[in-house]
Amino acid sequence: MKAPPRLQALVDEGLIDTVVRQLMSGKEAMVYAVRCGDDTRCAKIYKEATQRSFRQAVDYTENRKVKNSRQARAMAKGTKFGRQAQEAAWQSAEVDALYRLAGAGVRVPQPYNFYEGVLLMELVTDAHGDAAPRLNDVAFTPEQALQHHRTLIGEVVRMVCAGVVHGDLSEFNILLADEAGQDVPVIIDLPQAVDAAGNNHAQRMLLRDVANLRDFFGQFAPELLRTDFGPEIWSLYQQGVLAQDTVLTGRFDRSTADVDLSAVMREIDDARAEDAARRLRMQQAATP
Repeated sequence: MKAPPRLQALVDEGLIDTVVRQLMSGKEAMVYAVRCGDDTRCAKIYKEATQRSFRQAVDYTENRKVKNSRQARAMAKGTKFGRQAQEAAWQSAEVDALYRLAGAGVRVPQPYNFYEGVLLMELVTDAHGDAAPRLNDVAFTPEQALQHHRTLIGEVVRMVCAGVVHGDLSEFNILLADEAGQDVPVIIDLPQAVDAAGNNHAQRMLLRDVANLRDFFGQFAPELLRTDFGPEIWSLYQQGVLAQDTVLTGRFDRSTADVDLSAVMREIDDARAEDAARRLRMQQAATP
């Protein structure tokens, strides 16, 4: 097929040879199968912020760092340059997360290049060499559901140990690849990934990610609906004892102790004061 304008730049640079076909169009990107020499790879074209149904919610972008102080000030002010910098940071977040997670042993697509807002990466395939299906397109036996759920809980643990929470994990962004005749879940779509330690919403997002896995596989293996892996993982992580080989039980005893409301309010007041001081420092730094 004729290369879309956003992919023509990669053709001109010799990063890809031809565009085979469009694979999908999602809430944040369009994905194409492309040829690179003898290999078929995947090219992900990020949509502009105004065209995405998935917005750069503050919950996801909280505490994301940029190295350039001028960019940071512009992003805080919301200037045109700042919006452009924020968009670039949003796109590069997936690239950073892919490399980080691949290094931690998480099964994600192998990234190859990132150029002009296009991510070139591994095309995850099925046993026939076609694009691998998403979990929501596949039916499982109870045994398969239990195995894949166990595998993915292990991947979530590896991610958290690497300091990453997916933030939007569900059956719609996990592929089922064929590797040496075995079905292997592959986690995709990571531009909204958050820092486990630095984002105040990380706990809520992790619990939601794990609950999504439980609810999906629980359709095929109902015993999973009685598990509580999310709170267990987060509790172990907070205690500093979570490791890739940690044996999980799927059970979690919630505290029934009374909440110290005064302490909670003090924490809120301290956070507000800290945020006000941070904004003042940024304002002073931006003043000539």
